[in-house]
Amino acid sequence: MTAIFDKGPPPPCPAPFNLAAHVLATAARRPDKVALAVIGLSGAERWSYARLEAAVRGTATGLRAQGLAPGDRVLMRLGNTVEFPLAYLGAIAAGLVPIPTSSQLTESEVAGVIATTEPRLILRGCGIACPDDTGLPVLDEAALHAMRDLPPAGWHMGDPDRLAYVIYTSGTSGQPRAVMHAHRAIVAREMMRAGWYGLTESDRLCHAGAFNWTFTLGTGLLDPWRAGATALIPAPGVTPAQLPLLLRRHDATLFAAAPGVYRKMLATDTGRPPLPPLPRLRHGLAAGEKLSDAIRARWHEATGTAIHEAYGMSECSTFISASPDRPAAPGTLGRPQTGRRVAILGADGTPVAHGEEGTIAVHRDDPGLMLGYMGAAQATAAKFNGAWFLTGDRGTMDATGAIAYMGRADDMMNAGGYRVSPIEVEAALGLHAGITEAAVTDIEVKQDARLVMAFYTGPEPLDPAELDAHCRARLAAYKCPRGFFHVESLPTGANGKLLRRALRPIYEALNGPA
Repeated sequence: MTAIFDKGPPPPCPAPFNLAAHVLATAARRPDKVALAVIGLSGAERWSYARLEAAVRGTATGLRAQGLAPGDRVLMRLGNTVEFPLAYLGAIAAGLVPIPTSSQLTESEVAGVIATTEPRLILRGCGIACPDDTGLPVLDEAALHAMRDLPPAGWHMGDPDRLAYVIYTSGTSGQPRAVMHAHRAIVAREMMRAGWYGLTESDRLCHAGAFNWTFTLGTGLLDPWRAGATALIPAPGVTPAQLPLLLRRHDATLFAAAPGVYRKMLATDTGRPPLPPLPRLRHGLAAGEKLSDAIRARWHEATGTAIHEAYGMSECSTFISASPDRPAAPGTLGRPQTGRRVAILGADGTPVAHGEEGTIAVHRDDPGLMLGYMGAAQATAAKFNGAWFLTGDRGTMDATGAIAYMGRADDMMNAGGYRVSPIEVEAALGLHAGITEAAVTDIEVKQDARLVMAFYTGPEPLDPAELDAHCRARLAAYKCPRGFFHVESLPTGANGKLLRRALRPIYEALNGPA
């Protein structure tokens, strides 16, 4: 038997179709239900489904009034406010293509995004980095806020396969890629409802992330709204230590976060009391990076509930997961969701036998799979092998379909749930006049905590503060190294290729084992 999972077709997508209309369909039958609560220690700001839909469609009216045509792209440089999801869905409702980006990107990084995607309009929050000489019209958050009360636009309906939105991911070449997704991608996410979330209309799902993180946008907002549930989002400034109180106070039934947030909530060296009882919580959800068994066990001990993990990527969201009805076998991520077709491929591009290691691949007909990388046809083609999209991750599959994660096939790093290319960081370091060569990798500095570390050669050691400032001027904060180490030479193989896996022993020699 070969390592292919193929159980049932994906859900059909109606046509004509609009992603935003699909997400907010609950407004027609449950207009007064709370769709969103922004929760803080001093209270909550609540949005009903009717208010949410009106604000989205008003925003669509306002964006259309900017002289934009269907298919035009809109760059989102917005902060952690409710304007982020309103603008995102408002653009899609109007037939425009939003490009949500991390607020941590620097001006030079944003300039690269603009050059690749050629937006017609920029939505910019106060203090969010963006070049001032783009020649493009810019709307601030005050202008977006005023659009909420405009007359509602009609939904722009069309082909489910047309471009809906663009998100960015770090490419293995060091060049960030613009990932294009179709309107139908939202229907593919419904396979996650049973295959990961166990989500129902009666749930209150709290996501620990900020509004302007794509993990929050999908898992924390769009999916609960499509299900008719209530989304709970922490107000800006809420810390992981304060989340347990808010989960209890607002009767959260599901909690979603990156593994690092769980680790901070469970920290025992802070002098905080243990987690309060959470009688309404059914389970937790984790994605973005590998969840450790230690965090999983400590969470269960503290709350009596499980954490169900999911695996995915910007190109296909999450497609392998555990769920309340189908917990993961020990040592595995879980199984592909019903409706997915997933395989483990060998070096020859064909499925390996059960139990053998290979590359995790998803079938190119998956409705959640990207349309491609914008402006990068060659890079898009390189990700496919016949009928399969290659994730770049290694794994094994047993006879039940359970997949064990074996690591990356390349040197991609994980920084707090963000995938970061070491080549991109090394290129930024190489611009410093005092650096001859640079290499970076992520290192587990303590249990369940991985940090990006940089190693460099040059005439003499450089001030770490100077290098930090150099990196922060060119890279988003989450990409910046947390340590800088001057070395006589970088490790290379017989062919002169850099061996990033050999950087950890150098780190341990300089700092001692983690």
